[in-house]
Amino acid sequence: MEVITLDGSLGEGGGQILRTALSFSMLTKKPFRIVNIRKNRTEPGLKAQHLAAVDFLVKNSSSKAIGAEIGSSELSFFPGEWKGILRNSDIGTAGSITLFLQSVLLPLMFSKKCSFSVTGGTDVAWSVPASTFSEAVLPFFRKYAKIDFRLIKRGYYPKGGGVVELSILPKILLSDFSSFEEFLEEARKLGRIKLSERGLLVAIRGESHASADLQGKKVAERQASAAALELKDAGCHVEISSSYSPSESTGSGISVYALYSQPGSSEFDVNQPIILASDVLGERGKPAERVGFQASQKLISELSSGCACDSLLADQLIPLLALFGGEIRAERISEHLKSNVAVAEAFLGKHFEIDEKEGIVRAL
Repeated sequence: MEVITLDGSLGEGGGQILRTALSFSMLTKKPFRIVNIRKNRTEPGLKAQHLAAVDFLVKNSSSKAIGAEIGSSELSFFPGEWKGILRNSDIGTAGSITLFLQSVLLPLMFSKKCSFSVTGGTDVAWSVPASTFSEAVLPFFRKYAKIDFRLIKRGYYPKGGGVVELSILPKILLSDFSSFEEFLEEARKLGRIKLSERGLLVAIRGESHASADLQGKKVAERQASAAALELKDAGCHVEISSSYSPSESTGSGISVYALYSQPGSSEFDVNQPIILASDVLGERGKPAERVGFQASQKLISELSSGCACDSLLADQLIPLLALFGGEIRAERISEHLKSNVAVAEAFLGKHFEIDEKEGIVRAL
């Protein structure tokens, strides 16, 4: 079989290209070779969180990898079949759990009933925080498989140590079909992604969180109160919870989500969700009120855009769009999104049309 060659310096030149390639390789069973891994980063090459995903796939399937070493600029991956009970993964650092899941979640959704845990960073920079992933990203994936996401322990930078448990029950199995093309034809009956228009703003919800050592300073409550104050004139019910948990490093953050109805309806539809999200992590020296304020302002900006999909969610949905078709409209088209499109098309062929001026992405 021909090996697909990918250039890791494409677009944003980060780890997204590798993560998406691993996902599509396991789905399509097409091998790939990637060069110039993370070339555009200050510390190029593979890092622990990328290797954790490769290691998970190799240990839990008959897949093979060449070049899977810290700092490696090249990797060849030959996908295989999933094995029995999945082995858990420990990234070993504060490497992002949600970024790890971008490599493994999609192929597992169509493989078998399974459960596993991942240890690492749940709320770290340059990645989707666990709360946002659970409440504003996974609802779109649950259209195609039953996914239970349990946040057991938060992990902040630098020690990580957070734990997430996942259980997946597929609605359709790839193994039931003689070819990937036959699987795709049947799978598309589950429905397309439709995020080009939005209806009414139904509610704003969120979660403000902090490590237990910050409870005396009421950091989580102060973040939540500041965000709620800014969002009080949104024209809907605003509810932001506050929580603390034991963690190996001090940290905090807040995630807020706006829930919209479908056009022509006045109620939020869990089967056809429209969710805009915003999140901000706490930093040493930054007042908790500032953290909440920034999160609310980011969300207000998304609300004022008129779009049905926020820019960061748009990146996450490209694999689903590639498989199931549909259309999304975001305020801007990011380099991450373009990288995801390029990788998807390397495995599936020409699938996308992008209108950068209007912020529209269509999948055939």
